[in-house]
Amino acid sequence: MIDRQNRGVDPQMSSDDLYLEEVFTDRRVGTIQRLSPVDAMGRPDPARAVLYIGQTQILTAAGALPLSFEIEAASLQEAAGKFGDGAKLALQQTMERLEEMRRDAASSIIVPDAGAAGQLGGMGGMPGGGKIRMP
Repeated sequence: MIDRQNRGVDPQMSSDDLYLEEVFTDRRVGTIQRLSPVDAMGRPDPARAVLYIGQTQILTAAGALPLSFEIEAASLQEAAGKFGDGAKLALQQTMERLEEMRRDAASSIIVPDAGAAGQLGGMGGMPGGGKIRMP
């Protein structure tokens, strides 16, 4: 992923951290990515562990919410068996994060003091407007 804040950074891929990606699906619930470590020549790298990543979508009133989560497993069969629990945990963590973001957004409302409103010419630039103050 390229960081938007560091636009001048030249993204470089590390040849020491490459994986072969395979995608498996049941065409119903989601997908499992199996990331098999490889060396710079594309040969298997037994010094690093195979990774399993689950992906699914939860339908919400606002549309589909994508979930992606790591599954700790030693085989594809084990990863498939742990998929449901991983999806439930990822959904719980996502909902907690969304609630935290909602609280942060609600607490960041800035209300100017009475003097600042007068300097701006009141509400909409009209004199005398904009006297509402929030506690």
